[in-house]
Amino acid sequence: MSQQHSAAPAPTSAVEGRPDWWRDAVIYQVYPRSFADGNGDGMGDLEGVRTRLPYLRDLGVDAVWLSPFYASPQADAGYDVSDYRVVDPMFGTLLDADALIRDAHALGLRIIVDLVPNHSSDQYEWFRRALAEGPGSPSRDRYHFRPGKGRNGELPPNDWESIFGGPAWTRVTEPDGTPGEWYLHLFAPEQPDFNWEHPAVGDEFRSILRFWLDMGVDGFRIDVAHGMVKAEGLPDLGDHEQLTLLGNDVMPFFDQDGVHDIYREWRLVLDEYSGDRIFVAEAWTPTVERTANYVRPDELHQAFNFQYLATHWDAEELRTVVNRTLDAMRPVGAPATWVLSNHDVTRHATRFANPAGLGTQIRLAGDREVGLRRARAATLLMLALPGSAYVYQGEELGLPDVVDLPDEVRQDPAYFRGAGQDGFRDGCRVPIPWTRTGPSYGFGDGGSWLPQPADWGGLSVEAQTGEPGSTLELYRAALAVRRERADLGAGDAVEWLRAPEGVLAFRRGEFVCVANTTGESVPMPAYGRVLLASGEITEAAGEAKVPADTTVWWSAS
Repeated sequence: MSQQHSAAPAPTSAVEGRPDWWRDAVIYQVYPRSFADGNGDGMGDLEGVRTRLPYLRDLGVDAVWLSPFYASPQADAGYDVSDYRVVDPMFGTLLDADALIRDAHALGLRIIVDLVPNHSSDQYEWFRRALAEGPGSPSRDRYHFRPGKGRNGELPPNDWESIFGGPAWTRVTEPDGTPGEWYLHLFAPEQPDFNWEHPAVGDEFRSILRFWLDMGVDGFRIDVAHGMVKAEGLPDLGDHEQLTLLGNDVMPFFDQDGVHDIYREWRLVLDEYSGDRIFVAEAWTPTVERTANYVRPDELHQAFNFQYLATHWDAEELRTVVNRTLDAMRPVGAPATWVLSNHDVTRHATRFANPAGLGTQIRLAGDREVGLRRARAATLLMLALPGSAYVYQGEELGLPDVVDLPDEVRQDPAYFRGAGQDGFRDGCRVPIPWTRTGPSYGFGDGGSWLPQPADWGGLSVEAQTGEPGSTLELYRAALAVRRERADLGAGDAVEWLRAPEGVLAFRRGEFVCVANTTGESVPMPAYGRVLLASGEITEAAGEAKVPADTTVWWSAS
């Protein structure tokens, strides 16, 4: 029998005593630097998050996922970690992290933290030692150092490109001052990739897992979970098209089968701890069937459904990805996950405001009224599906992306690398508004690290609280209904109902969801009592008119 560890107090609310709570959980992503500023320096921090935990409890979520707050030079907003066991001073201290975890548990919220195992910061102790010790040193074996091609080693070792643009290799200057070897970084040069073939890397991360589990965290979101293992020999792509995070083929640096051996080892560590703790994979894979490999019973618990996130607001496309997702997850016994926005993609209120086909990296405002209407409808559709749902901070306010940030304030490394991505991620990371007025709309007393639009006071928590029909109250109502009903969230199937073209309709027990993705009002049967609707509907003589871009929840009881 494995040893059972205990640390910070376990949750004491409705989630306590619920085995497999994560199967139908609603998990809220907090991007700490943009959520709430507790010390007035213009940057969000752990103390700010802690003060806003009651808001998240009242919103109705089950768990909070925190993007990285570890020690970091911040070359990529904390995804370049220099010490995995230290809180960066800009976010607070380990005592702040401990207090946050304990307060969350007291409120019945679970805490999931980010883990970044594909790469470290170039300021990480191991990498600094590797540079100092020079070619052939054991420290360099913990990363991917290679001699260059060409007569004098002046060319990169292979043709891989960085996700942020430019070569995936940087040449170092050796201790004697001469040009030397190259190191691999699939992201920014400040983020060298670990060599997971080296046993010390696995040992270190199992230790890191235990450190945070002993602190009381309830799980880990694994950054670039499809990375880590590279194809033997680091082969050239050749004529094979270089892809970004979400591609249509297995790449030699992504989604290699060897990553699953790592996760089986990690699962053994996690299962030593009490409290039903979980792993969540950020795994960009070619198909949802490949994603299912990450959530087999002896590996991870959940994997983000990026195929769903990338789907257009189109009934046929949505139905196809829902069916494929449920069919792929059912054989491995894992729950489906559904997500519409996160810190790496354009907010869905802006994506849906623009014509289909522009992808998830949009720098156009589009039709904001249409975008918000579709976003609200898409949210109710997502929350009606079986499995677990993820909510990105601010989407419950209907926030759009900020598409007109001045160049001088932008911080996304993709902007500086010139990859054609145009630094799009800054737009979804602007600090969220809490109050109608104030220098940062309640974010903090010291302004905000990215400028907020002048009209955000009207989108704030204060402005929307208690306001009938507001997006915030829609989310609160939806999460309350979801929590109350056994036929929402749990399960692995839907019963599709006949519906006009452009409309999705399905039943789950006595619950029926209808989503009209068209631009016109559509007549539908009135399936019972209306529980919730994202827009105004009318009913007469057993028929309901569902407006354009609207989702309705019905109950037969």
